Amino acid sequence: MSEPYNVGIDVSIDRLDVAIRPGGRAFCVTNDAAGWAELLARLPRGAIAAIGLEPSGGYERNVVRILLAAGFSVRRINPNKLRQFARAAGALAKNDRIDARLIADYITVMPTRVVERNPAIERLAETVTMRRQLCDEHIAVESRASHLEDALLQRIAKRRLTRIKVDIVLLDKRLAELVAAQPDLVQRFRLLCSMPGVGATLAYTLLALLPELGQIGRKQIAALVGLAPYAFDSGRFRGQRHIYGGRTAVRNTLYMPALVQSGTAHLPPSPRCRGQEAESRDRRGHAQNAHHP
Repeated sequence: MSEPYNVGIDVSIDRLDVAIRPGGRAFCVTNDAAGWAELLARLPRGAIAAIGLEPSGGYERNVVRILLAAGFSVRRINPNKLRQFARAAGALAKNDRIDARLIADYITVMPTRVVERNPAIERLAETVTMRRQLCDEHIAVESRASHLEDALLQRIAKRRLTRIKVDIVLLDKRLAELVAAQPDLVQRFRLLCSMPGVGATLAYTLLALLPELGQIGRKQIAALVGLAPYAFDSGRFRGQRHIYGGRTAVRNTLYMPALVQSGTAHLPPSPRCRGQEAESRDRRGHAQNAHHP
């Protein structure tokens, strides 16, 4: 029985570079409908164990769908892990053909997770991502607007901020509709919101960007989010533990709810709070002096 093949595909805007292991075959096709059909036709006829791709800003989305529909086992490769693998293998040069070969070698020897399509989760994730981008844009525009002196520029910035706020409200409604259309998502959404500190925005983010929640252990979830402290020890030396990697969007959304739930009594009061406390003391002092001349 022949050894199963592993296929690596490097994705760019207009091209797919393909490498096949074992055998060393390599070719490239266009990243469009004609190229995807050619890719399926040129893949080896024998058993294919896995096909690996490196995420490329969404340009890989359609070819992943085509491969899954054709019944192949597809893996998305973490770009950071792939570069570490390349350095360990002594591959210092980088181009599309080399990357395709490295992806094929990576999925041959390293454990990887199978891509499973869920159209409802994909739409939810796309909407959550757009909402986060709008929130970031709102912060940036608001920061720039605070330094504007020209009246016309101030009006333009104000209109942009209003438009962004309206779009965020529309996306909130869209997220509610997407969740309401899926009974399993409705159940998980209610369960998440029943926890102290978890609101709708965090619940949507967890549903969309952390679908593994509830399916794997808490330590694995912490590592996925990037909240697991990793050891840095050697012999008798005990180094500091630090978190590393993970899903930044989920971690950033978790920050404020976690801060609120952890309690803020140990934190120093903000300058605004200190000013309010000073004003309150002054008012009490004036009142006492008025009663006791």
